[in-house]
Amino acid sequence: MGRYSRLHEIERLDPRKDYERIFWLLTQYEFPWDYLQGVSVAFLRDYGVPRISRLLDRTQEFERAGQKRYDDTVLIAYEMVREGMDSDHGKATARHLNRIHGRYRIPNEDFLYVLATTVVGPKRWIDRYGWRPLSPHESESLALVGRRMGELMGITGLPGDYAGFERLHDSFEQEMFAYDPANRRVAAATLRVTTGWYPRPLRPLVARVSLAVLDEPLLTALGFRPQPRPLRTAAHRALRARAAVVRRMPARPHWWRHRKKPRSYPFGWTLDDLGPHWAHTRPAAPLAEETRASRSTQSPPATQSPPASQQPHEPQEPQERQ
Repeated sequence: MGRYSRLHEIERLDPRKDYERIFWLLTQYEFPWDYLQGVSVAFLRDYGVPRISRLLDRTQEFERAGQKRYDDTVLIAYEMVREGMDSDHGKATARHLNRIHGRYRIPNEDFLYVLATTVVGPKRWIDRYGWRPLSPHESESLALVGRRMGELMGITGLPGDYAGFERLHDSFEQEMFAYDPANRRVAAATLRVTTGWYPRPLRPLVARVSLAVLDEPLLTALGFRPQPRPLRTAAHRALRARAAVVRRMPARPHWWRHRKKPRSYPFGWTLDDLGPHWAHTRPAAPLAEETRASRSTQSPPATQSPPASQQPHEPQEPQERQ
């Protein structure tokens, strides 16, 4: 199998219809490591917005169980796409995620931004440090997967393509990035998780390299100083060298997709394992589209409807607040 064979396969697909297949190929075969690095940077970008980091700081999830919180975030996204987002399992995962978010008052625009970071962050990382840049088909697949996830989460005002997500991402940061002590606390807790994957003597260097690949507006919002130029240059060159090596490696065969190895679940996981312990005590509300479909099928024909004053008040199914 040639190094660019899978790219040729992707280019034969229709990104408007086959976006889940394209997303699966790029995250499980073409760029599994780089995609996760992009998602990790996306987590940090979320913390540059005080309104988001204050909420995360209040929950203390990263302080009490940072590794599990990190693993759960990655695995819930994986579970949503594993069998297809419109499969029974994909929708069950979306209901579970909505059940977790429903405990908090989260503005729609914050949901939009966090979703945009998971679209824009991986693309920008791969374009900069991957063994090749993403193709237009792959970029649009990221956007359309993100859009479909947003629909299942009940988010409104979703962009329709990658360019729309990128505009939303950049304009929101320009307006909302600001330093707050909560930003630094949550970012530091996350860095403790990611540096903890390495031997103890290497952790200070890993932390500094992690900061060296971040842009200055984000560092300022998080309350970290830019790393010295020699370290930033060395980190950039090391990542580009890795890309050159990967480019010369054979493509992953179909039987060797990326295997999830979350540290929190060495013996595997189920959907019920993911999320805070209290999430399972909350009722799972129908997805927004399921509620709309139910109302449309239950509504009587307009010609048979009694006046509004004579209609009984029917209880509505509870919806999670976004």
